[in-house]
Amino acid sequence: MYFAVILVILVLGSVAFHLLSPWWMTPIASNWGYIDDTLVITFWITGAVFAAVTLFMAYCLFRFRHKEGSKAAYEPENKKLEIWLTAATTVGVAALLAPGLYVWSQFINVPDDAGEIEVVGLQWQWNFRLPGEDGVLGTSDTHLITAENPLGLNPDDPNSADDVIIEADDLHLEIGKPVKILLRSIDVLHDFYVPEFRAKMDLIPGTVTYFWITPTRTGEFEILCAELCGVGHAFMRGLVLVDTTDDYQTWLEEQSTFSELAGYSGIKTASRSRP
Repeated sequence: MYFAVILVILVLGSVAFHLLSPWWMTPIASNWGYIDDTLVITFWITGAVFAAVTLFMAYCLFRFRHKEGSKAAYEPENKKLEIWLTAATTVGVAALLAPGLYVWSQFINVPDDAGEIEVVGLQWQWNFRLPGEDGVLGTSDTHLITAENPLGLNPDDPNSADDVIIEADDLHLEIGKPVKILLRSIDVLHDFYVPEFRAKMDLIPGTVTYFWITPTRTGEFEILCAELCGVGHAFMRGLVLVDTTDDYQTWLEEQSTFSELAGYSGIKTASRSRP
Protein backbone atom coordinates (compact mmCIF):
# COMPACT_ATOMS: atom_id res chain seq x y z
CA MET A 1 0.00 0.00 0.00
CA TYR A 2 2.73 2.43 0.96
CA PHE A 3 4.71 1.61 -2.18
CA ALA A 4 1.66 2.35 -4.31
CA VAL A 5 1.36 5.80 -2.75
CA ILE A 6 5.07 6.42 -3.29
CA LEU A 7 4.73 5.54 -6.99
CA VAL A 8 1.79 7.93 -7.44
CA ILE A 9 3.76 10.72 -5.73
CA LEU A 10 6.73 9.95 -8.00
CA VAL A 11 4.59 10.43 -11.12
CA LEU A 12 2.96 13.63 -9.85
CA GLY A 13 6.34 15.01 -8.78
CA SER A 14 7.92 14.20 -12.16
CA VAL A 15 5.10 15.93 -14.06
CA ALA A 16 5.26 18.97 -11.77
CA PHE A 17 9.04 19.18 -12.14
CA HIS A 18 8.76 19.06 -15.93
CA LEU A 19 6.12 21.79 -16.05
CA LEU A 20 7.76 24.07 -13.47
CA SER A 21 11.43 23.37 -14.23
CA PRO A 22 13.60 26.45 -14.91
CA TRP A 23 15.99 24.33 -17.01
CA TRP A 24 14.77 24.64 -20.56
CA MET A 25 16.57 24.71 -23.88
CA THR A 26 18.47 27.84 -24.85
CA PRO A 27 16.58 30.27 -27.14
CA ILE A 28 16.87 28.98 -30.69
CA ALA A 29 18.91 30.97 -33.23
CA SER A 30 18.53 28.91 -36.40
CA ASN A 31 15.93 27.36 -38.68
CA TRP A 32 15.89 24.06 -36.78
CA GLY A 33 12.75 24.55 -34.74
CA TYR A 34 11.79 21.11 -36.06
CA ILE A 35 14.37 19.61 -33.73
CA ASP A 36 12.77 21.32 -30.74
CA ASP A 37 9.38 19.97 -31.86
CA THR A 38 10.82 16.47 -32.15
CA LEU A 39 12.28 16.65 -28.64
CA VAL A 40 8.95 17.85 -27.24
CA ILE A 41 7.13 14.97 -28.95
CA THR A 42 9.68 12.54 -27.51
CA PHE A 43 9.21 13.99 -24.01
CA TRP A 44 5.42 13.67 -24.23
CA ILE A 45 5.51 10.08 -25.51
CA THR A 46 8.14 8.81 -23.07
CA GLY A 47 6.53 10.79 -20.24
CA ALA A 48 3.11 9.30 -20.97
CA VAL A 49 4.56 5.79 -21.05
CA PHE A 50 6.46 6.40 -17.81
CA ALA A 51 3.31 7.70 -16.08
CA ALA A 52 1.13 4.87 -17.45
CA VAL A 53 3.53 2.09 -16.44
CA THR A 54 4.23 3.54 -13.01
CA LEU A 55 0.54 4.19 -12.24
CA PHE A 56 -0.30 0.68 -13.45
CA MET A 57 2.28 -0.70 -11.03
CA ALA A 58 0.73 1.36 -8.25
CA TYR A 59 -2.73 0.05 -9.18
CA CYS A 60 -1.50 -3.55 -9.13
CA LEU A 61 0.15 -3.08 -5.75
CA PHE A 62 -3.12 -1.73 -4.35
CA ARG A 63 -5.60 -3.96 -6.19
CA PHE A 64 -3.75 -7.22 -5.66
CA ARG A 65 -2.33 -6.58 -2.20
CA HIS A 66 -2.27 -9.46 0.20
CA LYS A 67 -5.61 -10.41 1.74
CA GLU A 68 -6.47 -13.30 3.98
CA GLY A 69 -8.01 -16.10 1.98
CA SER A 70 -7.13 -14.68 -1.41
CA LYS A 71 -5.41 -16.91 -3.95
CA ALA A 72 -3.32 -15.91 -6.96
CA ALA A 73 -4.32 -17.28 -10.37
CA TYR A 74 -1.48 -18.52 -12.57
CA GLU A 75 -1.93 -17.51 -16.22
CA PRO A 76 1.29 -18.12 -18.21
CA GLU A 77 -0.15 -16.95 -21.55
CA ASN A 78 -2.63 -14.32 -22.61
CA LYS A 79 -2.71 -13.85 -26.39
CA LYS A 80 -5.13 -10.94 -26.25
CA LEU A 81 -2.89 -9.02 -23.85
CA GLU A 82 0.22 -9.86 -25.87
CA ILE A 83 -1.36 -8.58 -29.09
CA TRP A 84 -2.50 -5.40 -27.36
CA LEU A 85 0.96 -4.75 -25.89
CA THR A 86 2.70 -5.46 -29.21
CA ALA A 87 0.38 -3.09 -31.09
CA ALA A 88 0.76 -0.34 -28.50
CA THR A 89 4.55 -0.70 -28.51
CA THR A 90 4.64 -0.58 -32.31
CA VAL A 91 2.60 2.62 -32.39
CA GLY A 92 4.79 4.18 -29.69
CA VAL A 93 8.07 3.33 -31.44
CA ALA A 94 6.72 4.59 -34.78
CA ALA A 95 5.63 7.84 -33.12
CA LEU A 96 9.16 8.27 -31.76
CA LEU A 97 10.92 7.46 -35.03
CA ALA A 98 8.73 9.23 -37.59
CA PRO A 99 9.43 12.85 -36.52
CA GLY A 100 13.16 12.16 -36.33
CA LEU A 101 13.27 10.62 -39.80
CA TYR A 102 11.33 13.57 -41.20
CA VAL A 103 13.73 16.09 -39.63
CA TRP A 104 16.78 14.06 -40.68
CA SER A 105 15.66 14.12 -44.31
CA GLN A 106 15.69 17.92 -44.17
CA PHE A 107 18.88 18.03 -42.12
CA ILE A 108 20.97 16.37 -44.84
CA ASN A 109 19.34 18.00 -47.89
CA VAL A 110 21.18 21.28 -48.32
CA PRO A 111 19.44 24.15 -50.18
CA ASP A 112 20.90 24.98 -53.59
CA ASP A 113 21.62 28.57 -52.56
CA ALA A 114 23.59 27.64 -49.43
CA GLY A 115 27.15 28.86 -49.01
CA GLU A 116 29.95 26.72 -47.62
CA ILE A 117 32.37 26.94 -44.73
CA GLU A 118 34.74 24.34 -43.37
CA VAL A 119 35.24 23.61 -39.68
CA VAL A 120 38.52 21.92 -38.81
CA GLY A 121 38.93 20.46 -35.34
CA LEU A 122 42.13 19.48 -33.63
CA GLN A 123 43.20 19.08 -30.05
CA TRP A 124 42.00 21.49 -28.69
CA GLN A 125 40.86 24.34 -30.87
CA TRP A 126 38.54 25.21 -33.73
CA ASN A 127 39.81 26.44 -37.08
CA PHE A 128 37.70 27.59 -40.02
CA ARG A 129 38.00 28.03 -43.77
CA LEU A 130 35.75 30.03 -46.08
CA PRO A 131 35.81 30.12 -49.89
CA GLY A 132 37.30 33.24 -51.45
CA GLU A 133 36.06 35.24 -54.39
CA ASP A 134 35.92 32.16 -56.61
CA GLY A 135 33.34 30.64 -54.25
CA VAL A 136 35.15 27.28 -54.21
CA LEU A 137 37.11 25.69 -51.40
CA GLY A 138 40.47 24.30 -52.41
CA THR A 139 41.52 20.73 -51.73
CA SER A 140 43.38 19.69 -48.60
CA ASP A 141 45.37 16.78 -47.24
CA THR A 142 46.50 16.01 -43.70
CA HIS A 143 49.96 15.13 -45.05
CA LEU A 144 50.38 18.79 -46.02
CA ILE A 145 49.84 20.11 -42.48
CA THR A 146 52.71 22.21 -41.16
CA ALA A 147 53.05 25.09 -38.72
CA GLU A 148 52.68 27.50 -41.65
CA ASN A 149 49.85 25.49 -43.25
CA PRO A 150 47.82 24.33 -40.22
CA LEU A 151 44.80 23.18 -42.27
CA GLY A 152 46.78 21.20 -44.82
CA LEU A 153 45.62 23.09 -47.90
CA ASN A 154 47.00 22.06 -51.25
CA PRO A 155 49.24 24.92 -52.53
CA ASP A 156 49.10 23.50 -56.06
CA ASP A 157 45.33 23.86 -56.19
CA PRO A 158 44.45 27.29 -57.65
CA ASN A 159 41.18 27.26 -55.71
CA SER A 160 43.12 27.25 -52.43
CA ALA A 161 44.87 30.60 -52.95
CA ASP A 162 41.93 32.84 -52.04
CA ASP A 163 40.48 30.62 -49.30
CA VAL A 164 39.97 32.59 -46.09
CA ILE A 165 41.80 31.00 -43.14
CA ILE A 166 40.65 31.58 -39.56
CA GLU A 167 42.95 29.89 -37.09
CA ALA A 168 41.79 29.64 -33.45
CA ASP A 169 39.62 32.73 -33.83
CA ASP A 170 35.92 33.57 -33.94
CA LEU A 171 33.71 32.42 -36.78
CA HIS A 172 31.21 34.88 -38.28
CA LEU A 173 28.03 33.95 -40.13
CA GLU A 174 25.59 36.10 -42.06
CA ILE A 175 22.05 36.24 -40.71
CA GLY A 176 19.39 34.73 -42.94
CA LYS A 177 21.95 33.07 -45.22
CA PRO A 178 21.83 29.24 -45.40
CA VAL A 179 25.26 27.71 -45.03
CA LYS A 180 26.58 24.19 -45.43
CA ILE A 181 29.08 23.42 -42.69
CA LEU A 182 31.74 20.91 -43.74
CA LEU A 183 33.42 19.16 -40.82
CA ARG A 184 36.95 17.75 -40.83
CA SER A 185 39.17 16.48 -38.01
CA ILE A 186 42.95 16.49 -38.09
CA ASP A 187 43.52 14.13 -35.19
CA VAL A 188 40.73 12.50 -33.15
CA LEU A 189 36.95 12.41 -33.00
CA HIS A 190 35.39 15.81 -32.24
CA ASP A 191 31.84 17.15 -32.38
CA PHE A 192 30.86 20.65 -33.50
CA TYR A 193 27.95 21.87 -31.39
CA VAL A 194 26.29 25.26 -30.94
CA PRO A 195 23.31 24.74 -28.58
CA GLU A 196 21.36 27.70 -29.98
CA PHE A 197 21.59 26.26 -33.50
CA ARG A 198 20.17 22.87 -32.42
CA ALA A 199 22.51 21.22 -34.91
CA LYS A 200 25.57 19.12 -34.22
CA MET A 201 27.70 16.57 -36.01
CA ASP A 202 30.81 14.48 -35.37
CA LEU A 203 34.12 15.35 -37.02
CA ILE A 204 35.58 12.01 -38.08
CA PRO A 205 39.26 11.66 -39.05
CA GLY A 206 39.64 10.57 -42.66
CA THR A 207 36.26 11.76 -43.87
CA VAL A 208 34.18 14.93 -44.26
CA THR A 209 30.77 15.17 -42.58
CA TYR A 210 28.33 18.05 -42.88
CA PHE A 211 25.09 19.70 -41.87
CA TRP A 212 23.46 23.01 -42.74
CA ILE A 213 21.80 25.85 -40.90
CA THR A 214 20.27 29.24 -41.52
CA PRO A 215 21.07 31.67 -38.66
CA THR A 216 17.89 33.52 -37.66
CA ARG A 217 19.08 36.09 -35.14
CA THR A 218 22.24 38.07 -34.55
CA GLY A 219 24.32 37.48 -31.49
CA GLU A 220 27.31 35.71 -30.02
CA PHE A 221 27.07 31.97 -29.42
CA GLU A 222 29.49 29.50 -27.88
CA ILE A 223 30.90 26.57 -29.82
CA LEU A 224 31.37 23.39 -27.81
CA CYS A 225 33.01 20.07 -28.53
CA ALA A 226 30.37 17.46 -27.69
CA GLU A 227 32.67 14.46 -28.03
CA LEU A 228 35.31 13.48 -25.47
CA CYS A 229 38.54 14.24 -27.35
CA GLY A 230 41.27 14.07 -24.71
CA VAL A 231 42.42 15.79 -21.54
CA GLY A 232 41.80 19.27 -22.97
CA HIS A 233 38.26 18.47 -24.12
CA ALA A 234 36.61 20.90 -21.69
CA PHE A 235 38.71 23.78 -23.05
CA MET A 236 37.86 23.16 -26.71
CA ARG A 237 35.52 26.10 -27.11
CA GLY A 238 35.03 28.91 -29.57
CA LEU A 239 32.61 31.61 -30.61
CA VAL A 240 30.38 32.05 -33.61
CA LEU A 241 28.97 35.50 -34.22
CA VAL A 242 25.90 36.00 -36.40
CA ASP A 243 26.17 39.41 -38.10
CA THR A 244 24.05 41.60 -40.28
CA THR A 245 25.03 41.55 -43.95
CA ASP A 246 27.05 44.77 -43.72
CA ASP A 247 28.88 43.71 -40.55
CA TYR A 248 29.62 40.30 -42.03
CA GLN A 249 31.13 41.79 -45.21
CA THR A 250 33.24 44.20 -43.13
CA TRP A 251 34.58 41.31 -41.06
CA LEU A 252 35.22 39.15 -44.12
CA GLU A 253 37.26 41.85 -45.85
CA GLU A 254 39.60 42.01 -42.84
CA GLN A 255 40.51 38.31 -42.94
CA SER A 256 43.63 36.76 -44.45
CA THR A 257 43.62 34.36 -47.36
CA PHE A 258 45.81 31.33 -47.83
CA SER A 259 48.06 33.16 -50.29
CA GLU A 260 48.56 35.95 -47.76
CA LEU A 261 49.79 33.74 -44.95
CA ALA A 262 53.31 34.85 -44.14
CA GLY A 263 56.12 32.35 -44.09
CA TYR A 264 54.64 29.66 -46.33
CA SER A 265 57.10 28.68 -49.04
CA GLY A 266 55.90 29.29 -52.58
CA ILE A 267 52.94 31.42 -51.53
CA LYS A 268 52.89 35.15 -52.07
CA THR A 269 53.26 37.03 -48.79
CA ALA A 270 51.16 40.05 -47.91
CA SER A 271 49.82 41.72 -44.79
CA ARG A 272 46.27 42.53 -43.85
CA SER A 273 44.79 43.71 -40.59
CA ARG A 274 42.95 41.20 -38.38
CA PRO A 275 40.04 42.13 -36.13
